[in-house]
Amino acid sequence: MAEKKGVSLVEHFEDLEDPRVERTKFHQLSDIIVIAVCAVICGADNWV
Repeated sequence: MAEKKGVSLVEHFEDLEDPRVERTKFHQLSDIIVIAVCAVICGADNWV
């Protein structure tokens, strides 16, 4: 049986283009996505 390699959350979204203006970036897009996904898993349903 072939062994499947897992893909991390960051690897999954690494090809996503960041539409933000360069001078307004305080955090990497991948960090924002990981935090948002973790929040949803924990039950968050809004930004507050």
